[in-house]
Amino acid sequence: MKSLVASGRVMLVLAFAVAFLVHLLLFSLAPMVAIVMDSMQLSHTEFGLVFSVTMVSLVLFRLPWGILADRKGYLQVLRIALLLATCGAFVRVIAQGYLSLLVSQFLMGLGLAATMPCLSLIVKEWAADRPGFGTGVYVAGFAVGNAAALGATPLLLRIVEWRQVLLVYACVCALVCAAWWFLGRSRGRVDSTVRLEDFRLVLRERDVWVLLGLLAAAMGCYDTMASWTPRVLDMKHFAPSLAFMLPLGFMIAGPVVGGIADRFTSRKGLVLVLGVIAAVSVMVIIVAPLPLLLVCLVLIGFATEGILVITLVVPVQHRRLSPYAGSVVGLISSAANIGPLVMPVLFGYLIDVTGTYVASLASVAAVAGIAFVFGARGLPRVP
Repeated sequence: MKSLVASGRVMLVLAFAVAFLVHLLLFSLAPMVAIVMDSMQLSHTEFGLVFSVTMVSLVLFRLPWGILADRKGYLQVLRIALLLATCGAFVRVIAQGYLSLLVSQFLMGLGLAATMPCLSLIVKEWAADRPGFGTGVYVAGFAVGNAAALGATPLLLRIVEWRQVLLVYACVCALVCAAWWFLGRSRGRVDSTVRLEDFRLVLRERDVWVLLGLLAAAMGCYDTMASWTPRVLDMKHFAPSLAFMLPLGFMIAGPVVGGIADRFTSRKGLVLVLGVIAAVSVMVIIVAPLPLLLVCLVLIGFATEGILVITLVVPVQHRRLSPYAGSVVGLISSAANIGPLVMPVLFGYLIDVTGTYVASLASVAAVAGIAFVFGARGLPRVP
């Protein structure tokens, strides 16, 4: 029993490390906006596409990875996926032009696409008694990775040039990949064969589409703010490194909201409150002075990612969806990337057109307010 508990702790630590890696790689370019744009002669819209092309690969491959993980187990799937992500991270270091940079981002996203469904399966197997807390642990890993990308990258850029910073992050990716290969474990149970007819039944579940809408809004709002907050701060004549306050709220949300979610079967009220907080905080950033602006960034990270935690817990606990948790999370996290795919490009486009960030922030607030308020009404109960 003690060895089983120890193995569970190791697996949750590895889940945290994998999640950390995902956001470290995804958002490491955000503090380099001006440098990369100048180096490769890119517009704001083109740089938005550099981020969004990773989302394209996530959209395409999260569902196939999820089905494969349900059928063959998450252990082997993550071994292959992390190798692909490592290759993409090193190719990004040596990319010499805009096209090669896009290709490296796509390859990296191909590997990272497996993480969301596999992390849910890890929680299902190793934290079945506290799925909210287990989900919160790996979600906190996303936050710490995001904080490292947004906070540490500007500091590293003072010492070395941007390609060398990306090389450091590629080496981190290789270390996490090696740790998973040597320390990753599974009890060997595969609960689902995911037949075509089973998947059709999943698609007919109304609850799946409610979860999809909430996840698309949460991911889209947070990823857009994480990608563009350094630029907004720069335009407001503040230090871009202050963007680390956004993932600070994200990090707190993981264990706090996850622990609260374990105590209730209905979380509609919690989602509604978090949605209002997110929308109001985004709008306040437009006019907020520095102390209040930092508070708003923390609240945005906390509210949007609190909703993400709640959304990801449901498939693990849902009576009809739990046998296909990997496939369901693969489906909703894949389709939900329409948010991170479209919203960062729209944000950059509105800056190009208007010359300011006001319309861009208003668009994020509108999505948060509408999606979270209406999504809360349809959120399913769990046992």
